[in-house]
Amino acid sequence: MSQDARFRVRALLDSYASDSTTPRQVVETVIARTEASRRPEVWLSRVSAADLASRAAALEAARAQLGAAVFERMPLFGVPFAVKDNIDVAGIPTTAACEAFAYTPRTSAFVVDRLLDAGAILIGKTNLDQFATGLVGTRSPYGAVRQIESDAHISGGSSSGSAVAVAAGLVAFALGTDTAGSGRVPAGFNELVGLKPTPGLVSKRGVVPACRSLDCVSIFAHDVGDAWEVLLQMAKYDDQDDYARRVPSFGLAHTVPRLGVPEPLTFFGDAHAQQAFAATLDAIATRLALTPAYVPFEPMQRTAALLYDGPWVAERRAALGTFFDTHRAAIDPVVAEVIANADSFSAADAFKGQYTLVALRREVEALFEAIDVLIVPTAPTHPTFDEVRADPIRTNSQLGLYTNFVNLLDLCALAVPGVRRADGLPAGVTLIAPAGADQRLAVLGAQIQALFTTRVAADAAAIAARPLPFEEPTVTLAVAGAHLRGQPLCWQLLEAGARFVATTTTSAQYRLYALAGTSPAKPALVRSPHEAGQPIEIELWEVPLRSFGAFVARVPAPLGIGSVQTADGLTVKGFICEPSAVSPGSGARDITEFGGWRAWLASATGAQA
Repeated sequence: MSQDARFRVRALLDSYASDSTTPRQVVETVIARTEASRRPEVWLSRVSAADLASRAAALEAARAQLGAAVFERMPLFGVPFAVKDNIDVAGIPTTAACEAFAYTPRTSAFVVDRLLDAGAILIGKTNLDQFATGLVGTRSPYGAVRQIESDAHISGGSSSGSAVAVAAGLVAFALGTDTAGSGRVPAGFNELVGLKPTPGLVSKRGVVPACRSLDCVSIFAHDVGDAWEVLLQMAKYDDQDDYARRVPSFGLAHTVPRLGVPEPLTFFGDAHAQQAFAATLDAIATRLALTPAYVPFEPMQRTAALLYDGPWVAERRAALGTFFDTHRAAIDPVVAEVIANADSFSAADAFKGQYTLVALRREVEALFEAIDVLIVPTAPTHPTFDEVRADPIRTNSQLGLYTNFVNLLDLCALAVPGVRRADGLPAGVTLIAPAGADQRLAVLGAQIQALFTTRVAADAAAIAARPLPFEEPTVTLAVAGAHLRGQPLCWQLLEAGARFVATTTTSAQYRLYALAGTSPAKPALVRSPHEAGQPIEIELWEVPLRSFGAFVARVPAPLGIGSVQTADGLTVKGFICEPSAVSPGSGARDITEFGGWRAWLASATGAQA
C-alpha cells in the first residue's frame, strides 16, 4: 500500500488538532480498510462497528467540552491500535491462538487500560504464533500470517498479526509481546519499528505468559517517534505486577555513541540479507560518522542457547500448567514439541542454567564497557513458507540468532528499517543496549531511520526532549549560565539523566556577574539581600538523585551548589559562587542589568567576551 495511506500517531494528532479529521472519520476509514484488506488472517477478534462508533462519539464529545486541552488529557486521542491476542481486553476472548485455551477476562491488561485512558481507539486483537512460541508467524490454527508485500514469505512471529496490522495501514500502532524476538523479527520483515523496552519497564499484568520472567510487551509503529509516544503512555510502574520495576534511565550521551558489531556475523547463506546489513551499516558509518568496533558474539550466542536448548523452555511448560497435559491434542504440533522439551530438564538443570547466565551477564557487561550500543541484523534471513514447512524448528531457531539473548541479559532493543534487500524485501537492524538505555536507543534509532526516509527527520530531537516519566527520587536544580539549554555544558545535565522543567526567574535579591578567565564562559549568580538586585532568568531541571552527586563533583571552583530562591518563593538547589571571584579586582563584570546570561550573550559586549 502507499506510504501516505498508513496511519501515523503524530500525523493523526496533528489532524485532530487542526480539526481536519474526526475520530468518527478515522473509525470509518479503519472499518473500510479492514473489510478490503488482503490480510484477513491478521485478526482473531474485532471490536464491533457499533462500539467503535460509540468510542468515537465519546472522544468527539470530550474534544467539544475540553477544546485543545483534550490532547493533554488524552495524548493518544483518537489513535487506532490493536493488541496481540495474548493480552487481555475486558469482554473480548483471549485465545493465545488456541481455541481450547480461550477465556473472556473481566478486566483489561494494565497497558491496555493505560492506552484507552490516553484516548486511543482499540480496533481488535491479532493473530500470533500459538502461546507466543515461535518467530515465524505460521504456528496458528487461525492461519499463517503473510508478509505485507509477499504471499510467499512469512511475516515473522510470534506477534505476526500485530505487525501486519500496522504495516497494512489498519492501525497506527499495535502491541506485541517479546520474549525471544517476537517484537523485533516481524518489525524487520514488514519495514516497521519494533520497540522492546527494558524488562520490567512496562507492566505485563494481564498478559498470558510465555516465559514470565523474560516476557516484555512491545510496540510496532511506522516511526521511532510514534513508538516513543506510545511508550511514554505505557511506561508506568505497576505495583501489582511482580516483575515490574522502577528502571533508572540512562541520560543522553553528549558524545558520539560507540557502536559495536558482533563477529562473526552469520546469515545462513542468505546473500541478500548480508548485503542489506552491510549497506545499512555503511550508511550509518558514513552519514552519521559512527565507526563501529567489533566485539565477540560468542557470549551472546551461548546465552541464546539457554532459551530453547536449556532449562528456560521449562518456563513455557510452567506457564501452561495442567492445560498442556489435558489438551495436548489442541496444541499446534510444533509448539507442543518445543514445550515438551521441558521434560528433559531437571530442577538441578534450572539452577545450573542460572549460574551459567550470571557468568554470561558478566561477560556481556564487560563488552558494554567498550561500546554504548550493539547493532545487529534484525534477522539473518527471511524464509518462505516452504522453507519453514521443510524444517520448522531449525528455521525458527535461525531467526532468533540476533534476538534470543536480549531479555536473558536484561537488555533493551529497538528494531528499525534499513536498506532493502536486493530482492525487494524489507530488512532492518536492531539496536541493543543495557537496561535503562531506552531513550538513547530511540534517539539513535530515529537518526538511523531518517537516513532512509524523509518522513522522520525531526524525530531524534523530539524524542530527546521527551524522556520517560521519572520513577525515582529527583533534585530540582536551578541553572543560570553554561548549563542552560543550548549552552556548552547542557550536555552534563542530559548525561546525568536530567529533564528540563521550566524557565523562570530568581527572586529580586540577586546579581549576576560574568566571571573572568573561565572556559567555557560562565556567570556567577549571587544573592545580595543588602544591595539592589533584580530577578535573573534561570531554568529549573529535575536531576535524578542517584546522579546528582557525580554532577556536583564536576562543578569547578569558584562555583558550587547551594540554594537559590525562585520568583514564586521556592527554594531549590542551584549554582552559587565564592565571594572572592566577584570581589573588586577579580575581573568579574556585573551584568545584572541584562536580567540573564542569554541576554548578556546576545548583547554586543557579551558576544565579544
